[in-house]
Amino acid sequence: MRYSLIKLSFFALLVFLYSCIEPFSPPEVNSDQNYLVVDGFLNVGNDTTRIALRRTQNVNDVATPNVESGAALTVESESGERFAFQELARGQYILPPQQYNRGDKYRLRIKTNAGKEYLSEYVVVSSTPPIDSVTARYDSFLDAMVFYVNTHDPANKTQFYRWKFEETWEYRSAFYSSLEVIDKKIVMREKDINLCWGKGLSGGILLGSTVKLTSDIIKDLPIYRVPVSTNKLFIKYSILVKQYGLSREAFEYWTDLAKTTQGTGSLFDPQPSQVTGNIRSTSDSEDLVFGFFSAVTEETQRLTITPRLGTYPQCMAPDTFDVVCNPMSPRQCALETTSLLISYGGLRSEFITGSPSSCTDCRTQGGTTVRPDFW
Repeated sequence: MRYSLIKLSFFALLVFLYSCIEPFSPPEVNSDQNYLVVDGFLNVGNDTTRIALRRTQNVNDVATPNVESGAALTVESESGERFAFQELARGQYILPPQQYNRGDKYRLRIKTNAGKEYLSEYVVVSSTPPIDSVTARYDSFLDAMVFYVNTHDPANKTQFYRWKFEETWEYRSAFYSSLEVIDKKIVMREKDINLCWGKGLSGGILLGSTVKLTSDIIKDLPIYRVPVSTNKLFIKYSILVKQYGLSREAFEYWTDLAKTTQGTGSLFDPQPSQVTGNIRSTSDSEDLVFGFFSAVTEETQRLTITPRLGTYPQCMAPDTFDVVCNPMSPRQCALETTSLLISYGGLRSEFITGSPSSCTDCRTQGGTTVRPDFW
């Protein structure tokens, strides 16, 4: 009897506690403020400067990203030079390579289509030392290929680093499709859709510092891990690493942003907060801007490997269709649903063999059949 009462009391306590739990959504999550987001930097090297402008959205908003189009962007030097951007695509602005004075200071001015103006602080040019090497080693415990970067600054002046990367890999579809239907006729396929190249960009914030070391040397710093299960390593894989030397202010901004966006998985992680940079509205202090404008040189290095790790793509077995399921028959729809054919015995044959596009068209996995220039 006593045991039953204890169980009943415990159950009642659980019901009471559960009834006291109410969902909490911070005001920042449901905020409808469309703050400006500036993503990019001034490339004072030999490459094009690219800056993207967007607007913040409610976390629960499933709409497409709200880009800031029609804005006028200029970079201004402290000595009076001005360089104007062009809008290449909606919200994407570019500035061709220029002859910059690396001893000067620069700032970014933004005028939106709605008449709002934003201005960054003047920043000094940060020089980036070359990348010494990019290496890769297979980790059997993780069953993944791990990529490392090595660099150093003999003058011991850089101390703060950031990296980005672009990855490219070659892959195939499970089956080779040599036929297709054009104008209700089965013809030989002219374009190879069995071989593709996938692409990806670094998503996290990759930072490193040597400020607590006796020398400005980065050795075997892991920057990316590719699991074998992704099958990106089965044929050929290439990674282009981009390196940037940062000022202390820029490093602190990216560090705070990384803590906010990448370290909120437990109770002991830093709690989400607003991380603004060095760009401000010229007329409204409440109109926040997210982003940090820097002027920096860029150093790159590419590593291409052919590790042959993974498995050949697997797919369901091809199916056989009677000849009555040809483009001239009432069952034409069935053929078009499986429009990527594998083999065909000729005009007098009684069947054709086909498979879904997911098994025969490598483009369905997001890649392209266009071979990269560096491949």
